[in-house]
This record gives sequence, structure tokens and C-alpha cells, in this order.
Amino acid sequence: MYHWNSLKMVILLLFLLITGLGPVINASPLSACSNCGDFAVPYPLSTSDNCGDKSYKIYCNNDSLEFLSATGTYYKILKIDPNANKLILKPPIILKDTCYSSDLIDGGLVLDENLPFNISTFNTVMLLNCSIDILRSPLNCSSNSICRQFEEKVEEGNGCMNTLCCHYLKDSAMNSHKIRLRFGSCTAYTCLVDFKADDPFETWNYGIELQWIPPKY
Repeated sequence: MYHWNSLKMVILLLFLLITGLGPVINASPLSACSNCGDFAVPYPLSTSDNCGDKSYKIYCNNDSLEFLSATGTYYKILKIDPNANKLILKPPIILKDTCYSSDLIDGGLVLDENLPFNISTFNTVMLLNCSIDILRSPLNCSSNSICRQFEEKVEEGNGCMNTLCCHYLKDSAMNSHKIRLRFGSCTAYTCLVDFKADDPFETWNYGIELQWIPPKY
């Protein structure tokens, strides 16, 4: 009888232990972060060590969400789609009366390849103020390139007028962690998300779309 009671006690303790740990086992390691200003920060994105997943680090600076590149440049986050695991960055400004992007000194947008972010295949990139060497590439550098409209119709692009420019869709065959700039090649760029060839200029959606690989738990 003594052994039977002891066995029942062990079984009861195991049951309580298992059921008590269940919510802990099924829970995410950390919860979603609080809002940044009016901007929701969905899991796994993380603005502090106490929420989200630290591999998906972004920054809340003055109530504005920002993404930090591998070279130390902050890019403002315009939109986050947690269902599609995507976010959209504001393209860097082109400095007034020049054709130099503000991240030119850093070589353009460079992502850390050890992090779970990459540049999606829904970005159409316009490269501006390029050297003649770019004509060896398969980019559209013709007079019909959409970069010409950007130079003519957007004040920010006016400083790039009468220089060589090109555009291309950043597909899976290209480096998905970099939009490259440098002196002697191209010195400025901007980017459109989900651009279609017949989209009127007024509807262009400026941004750089990044996607992230969901965490594995």
C-alpha cells in the first residue's frame, strides 16, 4: 500500500510539472515590443533586449523606427507587414545640388549577411550619375529608362540631369544584401517597390523593401 501511494504521488507530481511547463514550452522566448510612437513593433522585431528577438534588431529613435545597416547608417522604416515578413525603408536622400546619395560614403545600402534580413525581389532600383562602364551591364540605361523621369520630375533628381543613369529589377540572381554605390561607378540611387512598367509617375511607391526569415523555435 505504501509503495502504491508513493507511485501515485510521483505520477501526480509529474502531471503537475508537465502541465505547469506547457505554457512556458509553447510560449515565444520574449513578447512583442511596445509601440514606437504610433508605430506598432510586431514580433520578432526587437527594439530592446527585453522584447522581440535580438537577431531582428531595429531602433526606436525619437518615436521613429529605424533600421541599421552593416556600415552604421540608419534608414527610416516606413511600413512593416508582419504577415509577409517584410518592411520598407525610406531611400536615402540625394544631397541638394549634387548627385550624391547620403550613404555614398558607406558604399550604398549594405546589410549584414549574418542577420535574417535581405533585399526583396520587388525592388526596382534607379542608379544615377554612373560611369560609362555601367553600359557593360544588362541594366536599362536607354533614353526610355524610368530614371530619366525621376531626374526631370523630382526636384531631388534634378542634380543628376545630363548624367548616365539606369534602372533594374533587383532579382534573385543579384546580391540580396547590397545596393552598391561608389565614386567611379554610380554615386546616387533611389528605389521603387512593386513597380510595373505602365505605372504612371504619380503612383510610384518609393522605398526599399526588406524581407526577413522567420525565427525557428
